[in-house]
Amino acid sequence: MVAHMAHYGETTQLNDRNGDVSPSDLKDQPAESSHSSSDNTSAEESSEEEEAHEEEEEEEGDSDSNARSSVEKPSDEQLQPCCEKCRALKNPKYELVSPRKMSKERLLLKLDAEGVYECSDTGLVFEVSQRVNITYCVLSWSKFSTYLTGSWKFAGPIFDVECDPSILKSVQFPHSLCLAADKDNEVKFSVLHVKNSRGQIEPSADHSGSHVKWTVSSLSPVGPIVQTSKSAEHHGVVQVYKEVGHENSFSFRVYLAGNNCSDIKDIRKAVRQANKRKNNKKYICVDKPPTCMLEENRKYRLISEPMGHITPEDMLFTPVIVEVKGYFEVFFEESPPFKLSLTDADSGQTVWTATIREGDCVHQLDEKPPKPMKGMKRANSTSEEELCNKPNKKARGIDESDCAGTAPAPGLTDQQLMQVAKRMGKEWKIVAICYLGFRKQDLEEMEAAEEDVTMLKFTMLERWRRRQPKGNAGIQELHKSLKDNDDVPNEVIAVLDEMLQKH
Repeated sequence: MVAHMAHYGETTQLNDRNGDVSPSDLKDQPAESSHSSSDNTSAEESSEEEEAHEEEEEEEGDSDSNARSSVEKPSDEQLQPCCEKCRALKNPKYELVSPRKMSKERLLLKLDAEGVYECSDTGLVFEVSQRVNITYCVLSWSKFSTYLTGSWKFAGPIFDVECDPSILKSVQFPHSLCLAADKDNEVKFSVLHVKNSRGQIEPSADHSGSHVKWTVSSLSPVGPIVQTSKSAEHHGVVQVYKEVGHENSFSFRVYLAGNNCSDIKDIRKAVRQANKRKNNKKYICVDKPPTCMLEENRKYRLISEPMGHITPEDMLFTPVIVEVKGYFEVFFEESPPFKLSLTDADSGQTVWTATIREGDCVHQLDEKPPKPMKGMKRANSTSEEELCNKPNKKARGIDESDCAGTAPAPGLTDQQLMQVAKRMGKEWKIVAICYLGFRKQDLEEMEAAEEDVTMLKFTMLERWRRRQPKGNAGIQELHKSLKDNDDVPNEVIAVLDEMLQKH
């Protein structure tokens, strides 16, 4: 298979000559794609943080299910491909490094010297010119796929990377195409770079059997995309989820997707949303060998032994978001074991098979009292404007029962506020609105008066301190407002814990 690099800005149906695709030019555009922002990624940050809240709710729900290890929650990580042909390709090997979690969604990689390094969790490859810290997270193509026009399709996960672009020379994104599948299939790789709520197609610098290399221009959401002369073969995944909560119920969802962590993240999101519906249905993942080969625009059929009720009969595999592809729904009237097989609907060739045994269906649901709310959680139906104007009692750090009979605590000093400000990342606006009682208008006024990001964070914290009643602007009050919230970086809580110990 021969691959070519795309020319800068090359796409179809563009209204601008510079390769930009404006959300207003797109049909059936989701509302969140048209948000304007004061920086390159604030709209994307908001989406990311909303997903972080949903992740938290999912984990709280999962804690009520003491399931066997065979049905543990899956990881967002990209899975190892099953394709022997691609394994045989001479793909470059780089030094593997393990990131640490900054928050629910965001990872931190500390690189000590110049070189090329591969993230062990995501498969991202970073080329750096000196010692540097890189933060990044997996995003969902459901937020960005509408920026693609013509025959462009996403080819791997999309990421939001934060680093000094003068130090980060290149990024290699893992892709899911099987380049060894068809020698005659010409593919053209490129990347979608979302800047200022606009999608721009930029050329790739190189590619291998597993990655697409991009020379860093600036940093905001970026992911690999592809054009193919005919249907391409992908490294795919099949993920099985079992309905729980009903005794002797053997109902399953079977999802097909490309083997990339954005698709896997979207499957988890779809299941999370299903678990939140008021129909008493909950789903947990059944851990089975997931990888297989899936060809674009080909229909696949799920069959079972014994025969179950399966809908739809066939499913077309295309590189589109999970919400569009949907899933197979399977129901058995008998007890396990069940053998599931995914076959080519035309040729009958089996591409994936798994057996679900009785042990895979054993689970125990414990009824637990609801947990107290952690700060203010945003429902999916709440708009950004409603969020900005909705009062948040906890955000002000005031609890009258806690204040009764206690002496006023000393307020936070400027030096302490600066320590906290330095440890806040790009999520600081979300923290300010959700937990410290600010409105979007407040933040815009601060940004108009101050350009330095660290000083902006300090100004926000200083205003919070001034807003508090006398004796209620100390370390303990700020710690109480921010703790147990997954949007808040671990470094912020750690420095506040240290201050409390010294207090």
